[in-house]
Amino acid sequence: MKSLLITIPHSGERIPDEAPWLKGLPETLLMYDVDRYVDRLYEPTINKFKIPSVKTEWHRYAIDLNRLEDDVDADSVEDHKNLTGKYPRGLHWSITTMGERLMPKPISKETHDLLIQKYFRPFHQQVKDTVAKMKQAGATEIYHVDAHSMPSVGTKEHRDPGETRADIVVSDCGGISCSTWFKDLVISAYEKAGFKIAYNWPYLGGRVTETYGRPKEGHHSIQVELKRGLYMDEKTKAFLPGPSAEVQLKLEAAVSSILKALK
Repeated sequence: MKSLLITIPHSGERIPDEAPWLKGLPETLLMYDVDRYVDRLYEPTINKFKIPSVKTEWHRYAIDLNRLEDDVDADSVEDHKNLTGKYPRGLHWSITTMGERLMPKPISKETHDLLIQKYFRPFHQQVKDTVAKMKQAGATEIYHVDAHSMPSVGTKEHRDPGETRADIVVSDCGGISCSTWFKDLVISAYEKAGFKIAYNWPYLGGRVTETYGRPKEGHHSIQVELKRGLYMDEKTKAFLPGPSAEVQLKLEAAVSSILKALK
């Protein structure tokens, strides 16, 4: 039996107490790289079709769940072996994709470890537990959409500075994290729903797809990035009710097509 899983690791807006450097920042800065409203956009579809899902409430600048535990450097964690500049937007973000500094100084190893223990590992354990429950319910193949959002135009910190992006970017780690059949299905489903699609550009897939995407073991993971300008004011970060309602309907159509193909 084929079953669908949706994860949303970047929509959280809550700042952990262990990340005081983020508190008091202006909303437009604090929300610049958050996948704001992605959970809200997918929620009606998840609820309608009773799709297993995992999302977070925690802010990615403090603890990015789409990274590995060691994706840090000397700018983000004191005296770390990884040199300055290796992971400026790693597990703990030191700068935004606009190049604005977030961390006035590196955090201690103790704070780093605490953030991992309290927020990073529980999210990933929840993903693993959800997959286990799906398998107990009869799933033999897991088809996993990792849902994100992206700026409408690439910044200087991206691979595509100044480029206007497609509505949706589908990524599979260069063809590694899922079967070609699932990749083609996802692209087709979102295209039929009315979105313009790009594949593996400018995103190749994050650590979630890299970590869980094991097609030979029956777990197919794909990253789906949604252009923010379709549903929000990217300057004020405000939700746009009219356009968002249209996007929600398109997302429902795309996910419905995927579910039908998995039957």
